Amino acid sequence: MRLFFLFLIVVHVMPLKAASGPLVIVGGGGTPLAVRQLFVKLAGGKAARIAVLPQASSREDRGQSSVKMFSDLGAQVFIVELKNPKDARKRLEKATAVWFPGGSQAALYEALEKAALVKIIRDRHAGGLLFGGTSAGAAVMSAVMIPAMPEKPALRAGNTPITTGLGLAPGLIIDQHFIARRRMNRLLSAVLDHPAHLGVGIGEATAIIVRGKRFTVMGENSIIVIDSRAAKLAKPEKGKLQSATGLRLHVLKVGQEFLFGGK
Repeated sequence: MRLFFLFLIVVHVMPLKAASGPLVIVGGGGTPLAVRQLFVKLAGGKAARIAVLPQASSREDRGQSSVKMFSDLGAQVFIVELKNPKDARKRLEKATAVWFPGGSQAALYEALEKAALVKIIRDRHAGGLLFGGTSAGAAVMSAVMIPAMPEKPALRAGNTPITTGLGLAPGLIIDQHFIARRRMNRLLSAVLDHPAHLGVGIGEATAIIVRGKRFTVMGENSIIVIDSRAAKLAKPEKGKLQSATGLRLHVLKVGQEFLFGGK
């Protein structure tokens, strides 16, 4: 009996590991109002302090449309520039959420890495902070990131360019503008090269809301999920044709949920 009570005391006083923060990942082409409202709600509502990291874009007014988008809903929103990394870190520490607008995911990751913010972003997400993004800001959340289109559309080993992303959604390879820009070839090829990951193609004006190992769909269009984890895959040399049998393909619409690992 004493051991039982001691066990209860230990369980009670031991700190619980914080869950990773939710992700709001938009496929580009506009962020629906319901998705914007959910992001602000998750960020704290009227107490939300949303940091915008616009380094995917080279425009002079970069980040301003995101500031307006969320400030119109009552949130406090501020742009974080990276000329002074120390100041940028302090500003991120005050945020209740972080948003990545569109542009080039490769440029965004490079800027964050140069400012030594990648680990800080990963740590903050692991500690429960909410992150969201659209277009390039969606793609950068993958650990296995597609930075650009292949030179030629083909299902050949190594054909889809791959670089390192932030890894906030480590089991997913995220592709954006998926239906409108017909990106099935490049995502499928990437998945066949990295079969431990699920390919998630997000349509425009559509989002996935990731919590743990499941996501729900919001917005106006479709989500495509390519799953090769149980498939039989050939292992061709780079540049040779890929092949697989037993691939699973899921097509999801608004309101549907998908579990992509553990419960």
